[in-house]
Amino acid sequence: MTAIPRTVSLLWALRSYCGSHQCKPCYFTWLDEQRVDKTPGLLSHFSPHDLPTEQVMAFARTLADSAVRRVFLAGGEPLTWRPILDLIEILKGGGLEVVVCTSGVALNQPDMARRLVELGVDGFSVSLDSTDPDYNDTWRPPRKDGDGWEGVVSGIKALLAARGPQARPRVGLYTVITKLNLPDVLGVPQLAADLGCDYAVPQPVALPEGHSLYDTLVLTDAELPLLEEQFDRLYAADLPLQLPPRTYPGQVASAIHHLTGAVEGCFGGDTLYFAEPDGSLWDCPSSLKMAATPTERHRTIKGADAAELFGKPSGCGSDCALFSVDCVNMWPLMDFDRVLGTTTSGSPA
Repeated sequence: MTAIPRTVSLLWALRSYCGSHQCKPCYFTWLDEQRVDKTPGLLSHFSPHDLPTEQVMAFARTLADSAVRRVFLAGGEPLTWRPILDLIEILKGGGLEVVVCTSGVALNQPDMARRLVELGVDGFSVSLDSTDPDYNDTWRPPRKDGDGWEGVVSGIKALLAARGPQARPRVGLYTVITKLNLPDVLGVPQLAADLGCDYAVPQPVALPEGHSLYDTLVLTDAELPLLEEQFDRLYAADLPLQLPPRTYPGQVASAIHHLTGAVEGCFGGDTLYFAEPDGSLWDCPSSLKMAATPTERHRTIKGADAAELFGKPSGCGSDCALFSVDCVNMWPLMDFDRVLGTTTSGSPA
């Protein structure tokens, strides 16, 4: 039997709830609309429709025989879900690379960092929006004392200590850049380097028009000169970190200047898919693309076999005219071969 080429990445928003923070610009809403209208891509932290554990695990077991090579576990906060270690064990046992997208606070739980390292998690993308604790905790309000900026940094230190001299897991910081924290384009990567992290990604805030914080936070043409200056300073600093390719700032600027447009060589529907907590599966994580997906293309991982879901690329990325800031924020996910030091076959470079 010919082995299936493993070329696919799956961004899996595993659970709806986020236990440690109530981030104001989150792509999940904090409204208790319970997704009654099932608007494509509309996510709520209060959704009652998350797949039961047994269905999550059943699908995860099928990934070993599919085209999926790498899974990004996101949420909500994946590390506060009690069966998370069992899920990671299944994924790693199936030969997949696993990257955990986390607030970092749960890494302070007793033995959590050690267990994750022992399971062979390949990477951790930790959210931290500023070198200024007050700014970070204003926009990522902690639910209780100790879960704010200091708790995130403490969790990163615990993870790096558990890793010790090993090359993996790779640890990086993701920063949401808004009108209000442009200096953190450089500041947070500098902090990441000081902590001993391996990569850093400044990403533009993505909010839909009409969001209550749109005018306050979303970058516009007026911020482009300072944004470009900050990116120039970041690359000139020559930090001992993996950063997005030098083409990335141009993609960010383009998405800010043009709210949407066409893009050549997109990966949506070919190598990057998005699964929601209720099991909905999309060819692309872009909210615009999800909204434009015809009903007959709506799919689910519930009761599904991954080999069938990811067996044949749709090729929709080659002519997509829905490029947006959502897409720009996905580009660094497709750069993880470089971050993890692997080749396209999944072997160490």
